[in-house]
Amino acid sequence: MSLEKVSSNKAFGGQLVKYKFKSETLGGLNANFNLYLPPSATTSKVPILTYLSGLTCTEDNGAQKGGFLGPAAQEGIAILFPDTSPRGAGIEGEDDDWDFGTGAGFYLNATNPKFAKHYNMFTHVTVELPAVLAAAALPIDFTRQSIFGHSMGGHGALTLYLNSLYHGAKQYRSVSAFAPISNPINCPWGQKAFTGYLQGGIEEAKEKYDATELIKKLKSPVNILVDYGTADNFYIQGQLLPENFLKAARDAGYDEVQVRVRSQEGYDHSYYFVSSQLINSINSSLVLLQQISTFGADHIHFHSNFLKA
Repeated sequence: MSLEKVSSNKAFGGQLVKYKFKSETLGGLNANFNLYLPPSATTSKVPILTYLSGLTCTEDNGAQKGGFLGPAAQEGIAILFPDTSPRGAGIEGEDDDWDFGTGAGFYLNATNPKFAKHYNMFTHVTVELPAVLAAAALPIDFTRQSIFGHSMGGHGALTLYLNSLYHGAKQYRSVSAFAPISNPINCPWGQKAFTGYLQGGIEEAKEKYDATELIKKLKSPVNILVDYGTADNFYIQGQLLPENFLKAARDAGYDEVQVRVRSQEGYDHSYYFVSSQLINSINSSLVLLQQISTFGADHIHFHSNFLKA
């Protein structure tokens, strides 16, 4: 699993580096990721924050347009940007729809034999990538990890974090999400993904891949921040369901200190609100996240509270 450096760019005094390697977890396919190392990484090991992108995205979206690198440099935090799915598996039907297959791995381990060899993003993110980075002797302190994400990536961040706590691993100290798919067993995106990737379908997903269901059975202390926009069309259409997650958290005894879910008036699902100016920048597949650029620094600072100790 040796790393090949693809490119490197200086940013905010640190380095944003793109790597690729042959991934055993993804069935021997090449996997790309970006890693931002802040300036302080030249003198000491730094904590790491993993960012999971949403449907149709790659490892580049958050790195290039999320507005995270400046705050991360200030706080002395590395950021890992994985891809959203395996690529080039050659499975029939994986490129037919934008919300399933390539670019839409849903951060699970597939059990449907058709997808099980390649679609294992859960293990890729939680086990394989940390192992690859550790083997490369990069200046990262893996005892201090947190995770965040957007939309499908927000779903991934929440479920990876909650699973870690539920099984006693405590891999991540905190989690945050922008417009996450919060209750995927009850929305069309999640139902499509789970019936396609999982042999047990919705019932299998309920046990491991739904944040609303997971927090109902959790007893551990949590550190969770969620933001969503009231003008988000996917929120309006019932794809995100953050209220379901909030109700489950409150019913489980988690107060607003441990679980904060904030509705942001007038914000949508897109990435393009930068420095209080609207930039009509359209991604090749989706308009990126207005909400992320506005509240991204807030999320970095939220995680810094837990990663510095």
